[in-house]
Amino acid sequence: MIEADLMSGFPPPPDAQVTLANWRTAPFNRWAFHHVREIIASADIPNDPGAVAPLPAATADLDGVPVDGSASFRESLAATDTDGVVVLQRGRVVHEAYAHGLDAHTPHILMSVSKSLLGLLAGILVEDGILDPDAPVTRYVPEVAATAYRGASIRHLLDMRAGVAFDENYEAASGPIIAYRKAQNWNPPEPGDPPSDLRGFYAALTGSDGPHGGRFHYVSPNTDLLGWAIERASGRRYADLLSERLWRPMGAERSAYITVDRLGAPRCAGGICATVRDLARVGDLLVRGGERDGRRIVPAGWIDDLASGGDAAAWTSGDFADLFPGSAMRYRSQWYAVEDAPPLLFGFGVHGQTLIVDREHGVVIAKVSSQAMAIDEPRMALTLRAAHAVIAVLAGS
Repeated sequence: MIEADLMSGFPPPPDAQVTLANWRTAPFNRWAFHHVREIIASADIPNDPGAVAPLPAATADLDGVPVDGSASFRESLAATDTDGVVVLQRGRVVHEAYAHGLDAHTPHILMSVSKSLLGLLAGILVEDGILDPDAPVTRYVPEVAATAYRGASIRHLLDMRAGVAFDENYEAASGPIIAYRKAQNWNPPEPGDPPSDLRGFYAALTGSDGPHGGRFHYVSPNTDLLGWAIERASGRRYADLLSERLWRPMGAERSAYITVDRLGAPRCAGGICATVRDLARVGDLLVRGGERDGRRIVPAGWIDDLASGGDAAAWTSGDFADLFPGSAMRYRSQWYAVEDAPPLLFGFGVHGQTLIVDREHGVVIAKVSSQAMAIDEPRMALTLRAAHAVIAVLAGS
């Protein structure tokens, strides 16, 4: 199947149709990842067209930057199935490129980089006294009191240290992760399945995986539960709150959107779709210490804590240490912190979604992709090596 043939025709032939059953598999994902709202119900995250933050151009020749000695940055983008990339330095676009039908104005799914946006919103609400990170999650969502989340705090969820038994195996063909996907409206129900929804799914998570506050244990339902707690604490729909407190004030150029289940619950763990340029603006907000034009958006102390907080021992004994060999890392408030030189903050999502922030040199790399595998370790490693190569060039310019 040639990607240009996908969804072509009126109607498209059966083998060219992108559906809820195949939208995350190659080659269908190359079309689906920037047409998500045509497949799954969604809620809008409006921008403010009258207050767009400019991204002036300061073009640098990065195509030929060597990665691994022989491959170039441009070749690394092709090798990692990149749909779009924007590189900023001090708020200026130094490199921008698109492929596979994506353009500068079209939202692309961010997968678990969505979690990092929630992490920023949580910091805003903590600063305002709306959300207490040390409170038990049951203060906001008593419906999970009979599950493995009993006794877990908001902080445990933010740092992926809740002792909940859940195997986030993206290759599984059955089990809780499939029930989770059906509940969030990402997989079609099978014949005979009863109606399900995201919030009803939590009743099934009764098994413990260890103490709360133990090792780093990556559980996407933690983030969706955080979204539920945020809605309860604020009395606002998540999409509206994210628009009001982050997307509009940071100067997004386009509206984003988030997928929702059959009852309207947002998929906070992976369902946000946004343009690459606006994703880069999120990174630039961190470079600017959470301010835009003198207005505080994200607390500076919260951003500093992303870089310095977290528990290195929890990371080392946790789920993802083997995915990033040789790097001293921590996980804090839905962000990854790398203690390499230079230190980096980044968000990471399956199929190759990445937001990398080097606050020291003011460099942001926003990259969206349509990789065939959910977790592709060689491509993940190549993406990080390419980012380091680009940062090294820009740091010396």
